[in-house]
Amino acid sequence: MSVDPVVDAERRPVIVAIDGPAGAGKSTVGRAVAARLGLQYLDTGAMYRAVTFAALRRGIDPGDADDVAAVSEAVELELDGSSVMVDGVDATVEIRGREVTAAVSAVAANSRVRSELVRRQRSWVAEHGGGVVEGRDIGTVVFPDATLKLYVTASPRVRAERRVADIGGDVAEVEASIIERDRKDSTRADSPLTEGSDAIVVDTTDMSIEDVVHRVLGLMPA
Repeated sequence: MSVDPVVDAERRPVIVAIDGPAGAGKSTVGRAVAARLGLQYLDTGAMYRAVTFAALRRGIDPGDADDVAAVSEAVELELDGSSVMVDGVDATVEIRGREVTAAVSAVAANSRVRSELVRRQRSWVAEHGGGVVEGRDIGTVVFPDATLKLYVTASPRVRAERRVADIGGDVAEVEASIIERDRKDSTRADSPLTEGSDAIVVDTTDMSIEDVVHRVLGLMPA
């Protein structure tokens, strides 16, 4: 049975903005919350990974700002909450691979790329009448007037253990990679990863996914 999208008392689309570092559980929580609220879900991190994948596929150096920006403006992206299509190619698995993971920070730091993807993210929400949107700068930059703003985090070690459980690898190496990714994301000049002053911090280190989802739903305005 379908559920009508939630709207607030002023009939504005409901937007749940979920920010936080990699591996904190944003995607899992975001999908579950969207399902409970009858909203669509958008993983903006997948968009940056998709642009990275497209650039690598074209043989473009991720550090070449102008060429990568041109790719972001021309690439065809389709995200439906479970799969990612890039120029008609199913890249759902590839965008989570090591090559893309190693290069995505450089792409995400590109101001022109960020500007283009923010435009696409806002268009997506307008088209879907709201949604649960997760990333690094959703509540601070993309949707500063979101209905609910969350900053979902967890300790680097727990995040590394979760990542290894999903894709394998060495926990210590993954933890070091996560810490470095956090450093890059939080110190970049354009839209750095940061806790918004009006965001509610949810530390998932010692919480189950169901507990986190229950808490988030309890935070939704009446």
